[in-house]
This record gives sequence, C-alpha cells and structure tokens, in this order.
Amino acid sequence: QFVFTANPEDYTNRGSIITPLKDRIESQILTHYPGTIEIAKQITSQEADIEPEVRKNVHIPDLMLNLLERISFAARDSELIDERSGVSARMSITALENLYSTAERRMLINREIQTTARITDFWGVIPAITGKVELVYEGEQEGPYQVALNLLSTAVKEEFLTHFPHPNKEERKHEGDAYYAIRQFFADGHELNLPNDASDAAFTEALLEIPGLKALVKSFSDEDKQAYMELVIHGLAEFNVVNKELVGTTLSFHDFLSNMLGDL
Repeated sequence: QFVFTANPEDYTNRGSIITPLKDRIESQILTHYPGTIEIAKQITSQEADIEPEVRKNVHIPDLMLNLLERISFAARDSELIDERSGVSARMSITALENLYSTAERRMLINREIQTTARITDFWGVIPAITGKVELVYEGEQEGPYQVALNLLSTAVKEEFLTHFPHPNKEERKHEGDAYYAIRQFFADGHELNLPNDASDAAFTEALLEIPGLKALVKSFSDEDKQAYMELVIHGLAEFNVVNKELVGTTLSFHDFLSNMLGDL
C-alpha cells in the first residue's frame, strides 16, 4: 500500500489524472500522479524492492533520486508518449531498482565494498523507461531508446539548473563566468573519459583533473560532491558547452572545435 499524505493535492500533477487502467480482473483503477518530486521519491523509495545489504553498500545521492522522478515527470508531459496509457509510479520504481543493480554490478566488477551511484550508471535505467511507456506514432519513429535519452536529457537540465547557474547566461569573462576554468580546460584540447565500469578511485581522479570543478561543489556534503561534479559535466554537455559522445561503453566529453582542429 502507498502511504499518502492527508493533502490530496500532493497527488495531482498540474491536474493530470491517469486514464482508467484495467487490471487482470477487469477492475478499473482511478488514481493521480504525484504532484511533487518529494512525494514521488517517497513512493518510489517505499515500493522499490531492494535487498537491505544492497541499500547499505550502494549509496544513491539525492540528486540521482531527483533525476529518476524528473524522468517520469518529463515522460508525462512528452508528446511522444501515449497519455492514455499513462506513466505510472512503476517506471520510477523499476528505474530505482535498475540503478541499484547497475551500481552494484560495477562495485562487484571492481571488487569494491561500497560505491555511489553515478549518472553514467543510468545506462542500466534506460530499459526501465523503454519498458514502461507506450509511444505514439511520432515516438515510434524517434525510437524508444532515443526517447528515453531525451527524457534523461530533460531531467539532467532541470536538476542542473536547480543547483548551478545557467551556463549560457554567464558573462564570458574570467570574473563573471563560473565555468571559465572548465571551458578553458576543454578548449585547450583536454578530454574527460568516464567508462561505465570505472572504479570509484579512477572515476573521482578523472573528475578532479578538471580545474574549477571542485570549487563549484564545495557547498555540498563530502559524500555527494562527486555526484554533483558529475552533474556539472553532464549539465554543461546538455547545454552544448562541451560535446558528449558515447564511444563503446565510455562517455567522452571534449570541445568539439578543438577536436576538429586537432584532426587537421
């Protein structure tokens, strides 16, 4: 059973109501979407089937939980997804289970005792998205995988802007641009490569090589600083400050122009 608050408005997302669904005995279910990210996170955390040992060994930063729910919210607003089928809480629940599983897999591969979930672990969340939504014709033309990536992109942008200034509205000078050092790092031809299965030590080392990145996350807890550093890089990629490419099982971030000049 879901635990609901006393306020029914918490369970309406801008007035959206899931179209009647039929279960196996033909009962009709009328329900509402969670109205806020916080309520949605409560439901997802309560209903996800995660072994206690896994919860203990895999830390899921709050921003990752926000991303999972933002994906669902974006899906409910997407014109590519059939609103008659709805996007129920089951998508977020399955996505969280997959995120735990993907991080645990990586932890075991690297023979680590504990780990923290990453945005790069969301490759394991994609099947939870594609398997829980019904696409309209335009969505089918786009392709389930690309639709899922677009939803993740929207979620990353929204979460990024709740913590950091908009990169395209910053003044392009040293004193006023919070991302000046990062821009310069990539403009000088440097790359950041984040393999899916990189160890925690290698992953952190790669992020710390980027000048100015650590300073941007100094206000966050030590436990979650790595997650927010990664969010900065993904956010800048979503706003086209840096280029992002998937090469095999590695996400590569670089400056598009400097790479072109390097190839000449």
